[in-house]
Amino acid sequence: MSRTAVPSRAGSSATGPVETAPRHRSAPLLVAGLVVVVLGLLVVCVMSLALGSRDIDLALVRDVFLGGDAAAADKATLLEMRVPRTALGLAVGAALGLSGALLQGVTRNPLADPGIMGINAGAAAFVVLGVMVLGIGAPAQTVWLGMAGAALATFAVYGVASFGREGATPVKLALAGAAVTALLSSLTSAIVLTNVEALNTLRFWQVGALAGRYASVFWQTVPFIVVGVVVALGAGRALNGLALGDDVARALGQRIVLTRSVVFVAVAVLCGAAVAACGPITFVGLIVPHVARMICGPDYRWILAYSVFLAPLVLLAADIAGRLVLDRGELQVGVVLGVVGAPVFVALVRYRDAVRL
Repeated sequence: MSRTAVPSRAGSSATGPVETAPRHRSAPLLVAGLVVVVLGLLVVCVMSLALGSRDIDLALVRDVFLGGDAAAADKATLLEMRVPRTALGLAVGAALGLSGALLQGVTRNPLADPGIMGINAGAAAFVVLGVMVLGIGAPAQTVWLGMAGAALATFAVYGVASFGREGATPVKLALAGAAVTALLSSLTSAIVLTNVEALNTLRFWQVGALAGRYASVFWQTVPFIVVGVVVALGAGRALNGLALGDDVARALGQRIVLTRSVVFVAVAVLCGAAVAACGPITFVGLIVPHVARMICGPDYRWILAYSVFLAPLVLLAADIAGRLVLDRGELQVGVVLGVVGAPVFVALVRYRDAVRL
C-alpha cells in the first residue's frame, strides 16, 4: 500500500499510511493462481483416499477405480469410507468457504461467520429438539432437522435486524446474530442438562467431524449445496456493490433488500446443509475468505471463486492430519481446525489489511 505525507494532529507534517483502495490483480495471474489451488486440491483428495489408520497404496487406489483386483478389506475401506468422506469434505468445505465469504460481504463485517450469525446454534437446537421430542436419531433425518434450524435462525437474524428505519444494517445484523445465538444456545443447554440422549447426539455438533458421515449423508446434503454454490458464485457483482456502502449501491441502481435476501437464502442453504452434515466446523468460513482476499484483492467474483476451492483444500488437509496425528484413533477435523486455525487467524490479524473489508 502506498505511503504519503499527511498532516499530524498537532499541525506538523508526518509520514504515515494512507488508506487507499487495494490494487486489483490481473486476470491472467488470478487464473493461474486458481489453477494452482485446484491442482493442490486434487493432490489433497488423493491423499485423503490413501492415508489413514489403514494406509492404501496409490497403485491399489488406481486399481480399485479401474476395476482391478484388490483385497476385500482395502476395497471396502476405500469405496465405503474414504470416497464418501472425501466427497463430503469437498462439498462441506465449499459450502463453508462460500458461506463465510457471503456473510462477510453482505454484513461488511470481517468477523462474520456461521457461528456469529446464529446458524450453528439453530442447527444444533433443532437436532436436540428432534432427538428429545420426536425420537429422531438417524443421520439422514438429523440432516433435515439441522437444515431447518439453520434456515430458521438465518431468517430470524435478518428479520430482527430489519426492524427500524434503516433496515438490516451491518451493525444490526451482527447484534441480532449474537442475540439469536445466545437464545438458541441457552435453549440447547437447557435441553442437554435434562436429557442424556440429547447430550450424546450433541457431541457430534460440538466437535464437527467428517468421520462417520458417509454416503447417505452426502446424498442428502449435496443437492442443497450445489444449488447454494450456484447462487453464491453469481452474487459476486452484487457483493461488490454492497462493499461500496448502501447509499452508493442504491445510487447505482442496486436493490439492497433483494440482494441481501437472496444472499441470506444462499447462506441458509449452504450453512444449513454443511452444519447438518458435519456439525459446527469452525474457522473455515472465517479464515478462508480472508486468505482469498489476500490473494486476489477486493473483487468478490474472484474471492468467491477462490473460496470454493481453498476451503475444501483446508478442510481435507486438516482431516488428513487428524487421522495421522495419533497412533490409535483420530482427532476430528473440528478439533484440528480449532488448534491450527486460531494461531493462523491471529497471524492474519497482525496484518491489518488482511482482515479489512
